[in-house]
Amino acid sequence: MSARRHEDGARVPRLDAAWLARGGAGRAGGVALPGYVPADHGVGIVHLGMGAFHRAHQAVYTDDVLAARGGDWRIRGVSLRGAAVAAALNPQDGLYTLLTRGAGETSARVVGSVAGVIAAANDLVAALQALASPSTRIVTLTVTEKAYGIDRASGRIQALHPAVAHDLEHPDRPEGVLGMLVWALGERRRRQIEPFTVLCCDNLPDNGHLLRAGVLDMARRTAPELAAWIEDRVAFPCSMVDRITPAATARTLADAAAVLGCEDRAAVETEPFSMWVVEDRFPMGRPAWELAGALMVDRAAPFERMKLRMLNGAHSLLAYAGHVAGFVHVRDAMGDPVPASAVRAYLSSAAASLDPLPGLDLDRYAAALAERFSNPAIAHETYQIAMDGTEKLPQRILSPAAEVLRKRGDARAFAFATAAWMRYCLGFRDDGAAYDLRDPRQVEIEAAVRGREKDAAGLVSALMAIDGLFPDELRGSAPWTRQVEACLEAMLSRGMKAALADFPLPHRA
Repeated sequence: MSARRHEDGARVPRLDAAWLARGGAGRAGGVALPGYVPADHGVGIVHLGMGAFHRAHQAVYTDDVLAARGGDWRIRGVSLRGAAVAAALNPQDGLYTLLTRGAGETSARVVGSVAGVIAAANDLVAALQALASPSTRIVTLTVTEKAYGIDRASGRIQALHPAVAHDLEHPDRPEGVLGMLVWALGERRRRQIEPFTVLCCDNLPDNGHLLRAGVLDMARRTAPELAAWIEDRVAFPCSMVDRITPAATARTLADAAAVLGCEDRAAVETEPFSMWVVEDRFPMGRPAWELAGALMVDRAAPFERMKLRMLNGAHSLLAYAGHVAGFVHVRDAMGDPVPASAVRAYLSSAAASLDPLPGLDLDRYAAALAERFSNPAIAHETYQIAMDGTEKLPQRILSPAAEVLRKRGDARAFAFATAAWMRYCLGFRDDGAAYDLRDPRQVEIEAAVRGREKDAAGLVSALMAIDGLFPDELRGSAPWTRQVEACLEAMLSRGMKAALADFPLPHRA
């Protein structure tokens, strides 16, 4: 068992398989341990993007299924860029603690479904071999929106995306998502191994269809003879995921150590709510995720649209407006009646833009979201959610706005959220504190806003002109532009909190 030295020289045990085999060393009172022996189950899933969200969501569903049904469905994680997750999980034999923080209490469980993590930047061969292995029947992904390098309008690859550009030049040494999938599928075809199913779990519209289009385009450019085989044989089901998972902090690790009685460097925390909607198309089989509460459906798109517009859209509004107004956490903003009221109004507007969903009450879902955002035990930073805005804004806010305008509906709530993003793009809060935008198009944004810090109309015009970001329907709509300008003018002249008090549109004489 791995261990480190405490300040007094005593050895501090670390969570690992030996600790688990001894029943949690008899010191993990109240902690749920895996209801199976992890090492008795083989790997059937490779997951790309081994961050906190996957460990709080898909890996937990699989952990539940392994306990209930068994099977060779453990997960081999692959980190595409850094090695920190591998360094944390591998000495722990893939084990980690999940802390579920409710408003009144925190529960803890040790998850055993992860068999270890490969840091692709350090061992690309091992990552590719895992994808090509005959035992791999499903490849799941949570790599964030910006990692794919797929144009959402056309479904074609973005040749200037760094990872895509590398993989076009070096298809036999891929570093990006699309290149790795194409290489692995080509290797399986060469070795006459059935293809794995590709399950995208990122917040992208029609995520399976979009990823399929990107993989096919990459294959046509690097391995034309492979493209038809992928088109005919590989399944890309869509999915929708929903669970608020903040970044782990020192407190996360400290709380896990306190309940376990040993060190856990890979602990994560999350909220009690969890939803997973998956299109049931898995030619090579799948875990019985429905036993863990997943909804296996024919079409995930209506659920995905609901979540993107309501949870993700409201989260983005809270992120941009809350950070500019000085609220560090989502819960802090929801504890103030002004932004809390604005968020509830936004959720109502977003719900009104959706078609009814059989079996789901959108008003109740909106109320549940407001309650989840208010959870005092979840420290989800507004600044974290605001990251990569140009990757998130189109599907969360701009596409719904364009659809509402087409239907001659009321798009003012989306205009306000768009203006909040534009105000965020200035890079300083209402109190004057500066911050980095942390956006893949940061250089373009900074050039667009330079010299226009007090000019609402100029800011709107310049930011809406960024190539490929705003739909043509919004660019060409004078009423939409006026709504965004009015909201942004209120934010610039009166401050974000005052503008929020007038949500969704500032009063005009």
